[in-house]
Formats: sequence, structure tokens, C-alpha cells
Amino acid sequence: MSLTVAAAFPAAAAATPYADWSGTTAQRAQLQQLARNLVDAGAPGVIVRVDDGRGRPIEIAEQATWTRRDHLLKVGDEFRMGSHTQTVMATLVLRLVAEGKLALTDPVEKWLPGKVPGGKAITLRMLLNHTSGLFDYTDDAALLPSILGKDRRRWTSAKLLAVGVKHDPLFAPGTKWSYSNTNYAAVGAVLERVTGASLADLVRDRIARPLGLKHTYFATDSTWRGSHAHGYEPDAAHMPQTVPAKFRQFAGARHHGHVDVSDNDPGWSGAAGALVSTTRDWSRFYTALMSGKLLPAARLAQLRATVPMDPQQPDGPGYGLGIQTGTSPCGTYWGHEGGIPGYLTISITDRTGTRSASVHMSTEIQAEFGADPKIAEAAPALQTAVACAMFGKPVPTTASAN
Repeated sequence: MSLTVAAAFPAAAAATPYADWSGTTAQRAQLQQLARNLVDAGAPGVIVRVDDGRGRPIEIAEQATWTRRDHLLKVGDEFRMGSHTQTVMATLVLRLVAEGKLALTDPVEKWLPGKVPGGKAITLRMLLNHTSGLFDYTDDAALLPSILGKDRRRWTSAKLLAVGVKHDPLFAPGTKWSYSNTNYAAVGAVLERVTGASLADLVRDRIARPLGLKHTYFATDSTWRGSHAHGYEPDAAHMPQTVPAKFRQFAGARHHGHVDVSDNDPGWSGAAGALVSTTRDWSRFYTALMSGKLLPAARLAQLRATVPMDPQQPDGPGYGLGIQTGTSPCGTYWGHEGGIPGYLTISITDRTGTRSASVHMSTEIQAEFGADPKIAEAAPALQTAVACAMFGKPVPTTASAN
């Protein structure tokens, strides 16, 4: 389990009708149809927000009829952001680098002595760009009860790190790329050690409050602070057979063949995935980050310095410090994916932070294992169309086909 990558509302009410949005009416209609297609394919809810930087954003919320008894989905609802948390953690580290309190070349051993085997050879940069070789703690059986919502123990950065490093490393530090949440458990522990503050306080004081992000916070328990999207997973009887047996029994209220996992504690995801935000807050964060408001130019350049995610594609998708870059048919974007039970998010921006786009889907496990062919077909179509709309370009015909 990683932390990665018939509609309820009638057409007239599913999104605020922005007549002056810079995209065409036809393009907006295509996005709404694609969002509805994803709900029809099995997604309990879908939120879309696109800002092309030239007019008022387009916003869409679609949900399955059976979910309305729990909550009427709105574009401004809080959402569990999963691995997008890592972009914020990397930003916090780079701000401390700018203040002279950390260096990306610092070995882990300097800040966490004796906590990471081979820590003298693993630098902070390697943690941030997933080239350390550390085993992913979410693949350890000890985390499974928490992931399923059956165990509400308090996981600290130190405890999560300890789970990850008890396994042998996957490769020598700096020689390959492999996504591992253990990297960010270590980052979280370093941040806490250097600042003497909790991660929740760091996010609040150094990111959320300065930017006016009223619905962005680091979750320390299962509590939500505002109106929030409900997240669901299929119950055991309706879980696709391709999902491993150990991931079929989620805790939560059951109805319509699903389990409402919204109140499950995300604490096990820690510095790798416990952030909560909204599409609007996240757009503002991306603008501040990519425009240089949060980081000086030299540190922003370090954030954007990427390594190939696939050695067979050196010019393909690249991973920087808590952020990745890739290409769509309409342009090159920066962003991340985030997955945590009940919530799957893909948010992107351009190099300057002028444009941004998000797709939030209120289910994750089926996408995690590629288990549902209908969702697997509908989701990429919407994501491609959203990326093109962000760049102010026509939606490719293949992406908009029903």
C-alpha cells in the first residue's frame, strides 16, 4: 500500500456556472461529462478544479446518488491529500536550508544518530527525492491494521522510521529511484529534531497561516475541521478479486456495498501522507511555491532538480524534492499524486504556478491495485482533459470520448 498516483447533481448544479471562464463552454461541458463518466464507472465522488490563470476557475463536483445520505459533495470540501504531504515537507526542509539550519548534503546520521543503518551515506536530498534505497514501511504487516482503520495507535515519525529500517535496504544509497514512505518518516523526524516543533505546528505556522490556507492542516487524529468529502472503499463482498485479500476488510460504516472510511485515523501516514487540504487551498499553495513566494530562487531550483523515475526513460517522468514532473498531450506539468484509503488525488501546476488543476476521487484501493477496468479507463481520460484545460488547450478527442 503506497500513498501515491447516475450523477447526484444535475448538470446545472454540479458546478458554479462561470460564464467568464477563459475556456470554451464546450470544453467545460466535456470536463463535466468526463467527471460524470468516472462516477458512472464506480467512483463514489469526483471533484475537479481547473485554473488556467486567465479567468475564474472551473469547478465541478459529481457524486453517486447513494452517497448523498452521507454528504452533499462540494468543490471546497476538505480532502485527505496522501503523498501531496511530501511536497509540503520538502518545502519545510528547503526553508530551513535557506535559513542555514540544514543542508541537503547533511547525512541522516547527523540528525538521527543511530536511527538509520547506513545513515552516514544517506543524505537529506536522497530522502527527499526517493533515492535512499530505504524499504517502504507501509509494506510491513505491522501497519496493516492501521491502514484498514482497525488500529488507532499513535504512530510517530520515529516509530514509522523504525518499522522501515528494520528491513534490508533495496539498493545502495543514490544509485536508483524507488518511492518509499520511509524516506519521509525520516524527513519528519529530522524536522521535529531541528525545530523542536511538531509537524502539525510547522505546517500551520510556516505554510498554512502565512498563505491564508484555512482548510490545510496536518492531521494528528481522525478529526476533520470543516466540511469534508466522505471517502469510501468497497466492502469485502464487493471488492474486486484482484485486490489482495489482506486489503478487503476496512473498518467503517457500511451501506450500498461500500465502507465509509472517512473517520479512520490517517496517523500511520505521518509526514508521508497525513495532510488535509482543499482544491482551492492547494492551488494557492502551488502558486506560492512555484512563484518563489515560499522559497528563494536557489532553493526552488533545488526542489525542481529531478532524477529519472524510470532508468529506461531518462527523459521521462522525473522526481524532484517532494514533487514530480511529467508531460501531457498539452504541456509539461509539475505536481504529485496522493492515495490514502478513501481518497485519491492528482494535482498539477505549471512551472510558474500560474495555472493549476486537481482531480480528487473519493475512493482509492481500486486504483491502487488497478483493480477496476472501468475506473482505470475513465480516470486517465478525465486527468488528460483536465491537464489540457489547465494549459488552455482543447481536450484531445480520445480523452473526451464517452
